[in-house]
Order: sequence, then C-alpha cells, then structure tokens
Amino acid sequence: MRQILTPLFLGACAFLGGAAAVHLAGRGPLPAFGHTAEQPPPAAPGTDVGRLSERFEAVARKVSPAVVAIDAIKPANRGSGKSKAVEESGSGVLIRVAGKTGVFVLTNNHVIQQAPPAQINVTTADSHIFKAAQVWADPETDIAVLRLDTTENLPTATLGDSDAMRVGHWVLAVGSPFGLNQTVTHGIISARERGQISLGTTIRIKDFLQTDAAINPGSSGGPLVNLDGDVIGINTAIASESRSSSGVAFSIPINLIKTVVKQLLEKGSVTRGYLGLQVAASFEAADAAKLGLDKAQGALVEVVYQDTPAAAAGIRAKDVVLEVDGVAIRNENHFINLISELPAGKRVRMQLWRDRRTMSVEAEVGDWTKAQSRFKSNP
Repeated sequence: MRQILTPLFLGACAFLGGAAAVHLAGRGPLPAFGHTAEQPPPAAPGTDVGRLSERFEAVARKVSPAVVAIDAIKPANRGSGKSKAVEESGSGVLIRVAGKTGVFVLTNNHVIQQAPPAQINVTTADSHIFKAAQVWADPETDIAVLRLDTTENLPTATLGDSDAMRVGHWVLAVGSPFGLNQTVTHGIISARERGQISLGTTIRIKDFLQTDAAINPGSSGGPLVNLDGDVIGINTAIASESRSSSGVAFSIPINLIKTVVKQLLEKGSVTRGYLGLQVAASFEAADAAKLGLDKAQGALVEVVYQDTPAAAAGIRAKDVVLEVDGVAIRNENHFINLISELPAGKRVRMQLWRDRRTMSVEAEVGDWTKAQSRFKSNP
C-alpha cells in the first residue's frame, strides 16, 4: 500500500511537564461569538439521535472511571542526544485478569519503555496516584501491562471481542490527549487489519483497527470501546503531518492483546515462531502481473537467510507465499502475523507461486526467541 499516510506519530509523544495542557489552560475561555440564528432544540429522548446520544453517555459513564493517565520519567540517553530525563505522558485502562489477583493497567510499551517502575505514575479518574509495582512489556506489539501496588477496589473495564467489530461500527476513545484527562471522542471503525504502516523499529506485529475517533498526543494506551462499553482496542498511533488528529488513527485489537497479556503474565515474555526470510513491504498489482498472477494477494519473498527453516524448506527469493496450511495469505503483514502465532516445531505446508505455477513445500517453524538476535526485522 504505497499511498499509506505518512508520517505516522505514536499517539503519546514525549510530553514535557504537561506544557501543552498549561498552554491551553493559560489561554482562558474562548471568545463568545454574537448570537446566531435560533439554535436547534436538543434531540428528543425518543428519537434515533436522542437514543444514540444517551448510549454514548452511558458508555462514557461506564468506561471513564477505569481510564487512567500515565506519566513515565525516562532516564537520560546520551546516545540518542537526550542529556536530560524525559517525561512521557499517555493513557491506560484498568483491568482484572482471570486467575490473577490485583489490578492491572493496559497501555502502550512506548509510553513506559525504559522508565523504572518507581518512575511510572498512574493517576485514576478520581485523582488518586499509584506507582507501578511491576511491568511486563512486548515491544513487538507495543503492549505493556502494569501491576499496581494497591489493594483498593478500583473500577475496571471489561474486555470485548475485536473480531466482532466491523467497518462502520460506532466506537468511543477515552484518554488524556494534551494532558486533558478523561477526554471522550467518538467515531467509527474505518478499516480493519491495517498493517502496512511504519511505527518504528521494534513494532513488528501489526494488525490494527483503524478509526476516525479523534486521538491526539497523550491518547496512546487509552481504550477504544464499543457501544456496550467493552474495550475492543488500545489506541497506539495517528497518521498526521501536524501531530494532531486527522481522522486516521490505529488501535491494537483486544483479541491480540489478550493473547500477549496471557503469555506475559504466565511466562514473562511472548513465544513466537519464525521461518527466517524477509518479505517485501508491499505487493502491488503491477508486481503480481509481472510474476504471472492475476491477483495481488500473498507475500513476496525478498530474501531467504542461510541456516533457517525457510532455507531448509527450499523457499527462494521471488517466491510468493499464497497459503499456509490452507489459509490464504492476504498480504505480507498477514503472513508475518500468522507465522508468529505458530509454536516452534510445528510443521506447516505452504503453497508458493514460482515460475508462473503453484507448488508446495513443508517447513518446520523455528523459535523466534532464540533466533531474533539474527533476524530482528524478519518473519
């Protein structure tokens, strides 16, 4: 997808001392405009618009108490030119995890990465401040989980089913854009399974819900919820040239998050499969036509690395992966995610397109944890 909007900014940009919020507050109220023509009356409770408005209000009332603001102080990194500690601001949502005691916070890894737990402050909707007692993170999906050091009975959100969300479904986003805590915006699901976007060097697993709900710096880590008030995503990035909302935002689906959180809390890390090959960042119609395909679908292999499962299976550069165990590959990101979800040692049958015909090979999935020092950016 060559026309993907760029540049992309992670939704919680470095946010020093809450400067933006202070600046906004210092402006005072907006000037009043002269009286206009007669204002339309509020929507009657019995109308469709009135019922939708009431539904939005009910969802906001249900979810907002579980949404938190997060401030993380990250140490100076002279290697990156930062000689002073940096304060990052973002959002999060309080949850409970089956089989685990206590309250946890879901957020983005980029909000808290490199910050010691003692330097991560979590502020609840009623302005109570808690420290992170323990932190788990998965940089490859940009997911982090914090355990709070408290025995209080805090309000928590329920997790929904992101697979049930369809393009056009209403959603609400809650977070702390520009330091304005408990901000609620609304929109729809604009697209699903967005992956052909660049979000930095560590984020490798991408399968985003796209939404036009307004999300701005400081919103990262906040929940995207359906009209039942269930969390169906965690907001992570915006596509904008101005670093403010342009109606194109991306959220990590909650079903992916559930899988990651389960492994983080049980094992401390996430186990993923790999083959040891590099696929093209895009596979357009022109590329497919040159290879004799009538559809731009699949993952185009660019490089096969030596001494890897892909090499042992006989996969070659310029092959197009069409299927894995009978699952049609939509694009390169779908292929990366599918292989990553497989356990090491599993044998898979792959259908390839090579020399203008289909062929099949078998490959044994390798252990990404053991191999990632060699292949930081490859499936």
